Amino acid sequence: MISVNEFKTGLTIEVDHDLFTVLDFQHVKPGKGAAFVRSKLKNLRNGNTVEKTFRAGENVGRAHIENREMQYLYASGSEYTFMDTETYDQIELPASQLEWELNFLKENMMIQIMSYQGEILGINLPNSVELKVIETEPGVKGNTAQGATKNAKVETGLNVQVPMFISDEDVLLIDTREGKYISRA
Repeated sequence: MISVNEFKTGLTIEVDHDLFTVLDFQHVKPGKGAAFVRSKLKNLRNGNTVEKTFRAGENVGRAHIENREMQYLYASGSEYTFMDTETYDQIELPASQLEWELNFLKENMMIQIMSYQGEILGINLPNSVELKVIETEPGVKGNTAQGATKNAKVETGLNVQVPMFISDEDVLLIDTREGKYISRA
């Protein structure tokens, strides 16, 4: 058990038999009444974000999430196969569990599989990945006002806003948390 007064961003807790990651929290001490903790939590099983208020000093269960490094091998229909590089064990995850992550997943990529008491919750990608541009509009001369961008499609199918100087076959560094262009690789 852990007190809500000890909340930290990124902490994993169990509330009402559900697993949550603390995204944000705020200790509130009103002039009248008892203190409380207002928190923003992300459900690890379905990805929903909820806001929840706890009384100061209230205890919640602490969930210990196991992270295992695995390699993405291939997709077969709507199933995605990952392999543990030490034991060679393979697991399959459905596409519904990897909706956002599929924008960045390439074959042979190393990722972290999150699990809780044997239940696979999802995957953690690196903060940025290198992806090749497969299609982009040509930059138009004279269309270089400050911060001008154009649309580019990368090898995983993700569309990203990029600067005008990016062309087909360029390899880009893409932020996996927001899906935004960082730089050329």
